[in-house]
Amino acid sequence: MRTRTPRRGHALARTARTAPDARTARTHPLAAGAVVLALVGTLSGCGLVSGSPVSDKIRPGTVGKGQPLAGAKLTVTSKEFTEQLILGRIMALVFRAAGADVVDRTGIQGSIGAREAVKSGAADGMYEYTGTGWITYLGHVKPVPDPKEQWRVVRDADRDNGITWLAPSALDNTYVLAINDKLKKKYGLRSLSDVAELSRKTPGAATLCLDSEFAARDDGLNGMAKKYGMKVPAGNVHKMAAGVIYEQADKGTPCMLGEVTSTDGRIQALGLNVLEDDKKFFPNYNAAPAMNSATMKKYPQIEKLLAPITKALDNDMARGLNAKVDVEGQDPHDVAKDWLLRKGFIKTG
Repeated sequence: MRTRTPRRGHALARTARTAPDARTARTHPLAAGAVVLALVGTLSGCGLVSGSPVSDKIRPGTVGKGQPLAGAKLTVTSKEFTEQLILGRIMALVFRAAGADVVDRTGIQGSIGAREAVKSGAADGMYEYTGTGWITYLGHVKPVPDPKEQWRVVRDADRDNGITWLAPSALDNTYVLAINDKLKKKYGLRSLSDVAELSRKTPGAATLCLDSEFAARDDGLNGMAKKYGMKVPAGNVHKMAAGVIYEQADKGTPCMLGEVTSTDGRIQALGLNVLEDDKKFFPNYNAAPAMNSATMKKYPQIEKLLAPITKALDNDMARGLNAKVDVEGQDPHDVAKDWLLRKGFIKTG
């Protein structure tokens, strides 16, 4: 495996490719609809012809025994940020080990493009996020607080769109507030309710680093402050590019708390602490396979094949793998393959 290890400061200061749907896909439903129409034309015009065959010499480990997908020709897609590239490669490699001929069309720009590829049949599947499905694609404003119920309503609602959602993972790529060890211990913060209490008792202490979109949205700062009863004066809010927030939270200045995303690799690399969203304000963005329904009718064995893979996905796993790409400079394909090999899901040869 070829790796590149950049200087720590440079790697962590750059704008990460791990920016999740929390940043790239939470668009207004009407705007999203216009983008869908434009992209449908694009997809049907070009046929999504780009992509490359997955040629790794791998075989089944604990999954794919008997190669249940022998003879199948499948295409896997994803969005363009790091976590999606890794999840897409994981799916592709599992299909390959199970005997399928697989085309890798991961890295489509934007959520809608990848979604339309699966919906139209230009791709057979991807890992998608339940909150994105519910809010961005299906146009709902209010998220469902329970993660399993959020998945269930998305699964049921998306059947008419020709997309089959398989069982979700514990990986939840949502908004969180992060704080360094020193300030966490100083103020005894464990949850957003603790932050709200601090903001009322000591208003000057509760300073926040936020990106501009989060600072202005009802499902961002405004809604969070209302839900928790936070008193955050305008002077306590520092707006900046999303990629800079992690280092500012690590320094603890100009803010004690940074708005980040729960599976970003820099949380682990910097040793930041994530505060609990104890009132469940932020939507659930659990990763789950979103498959073309016609593909699932033809190859129903995919459900059993992916189930143990999805079950193994969680936030700690995602942070570690994302950091290997965005902090250490490793290739997403290598990171995905190494994880599958270490877990014993696939074998070489």
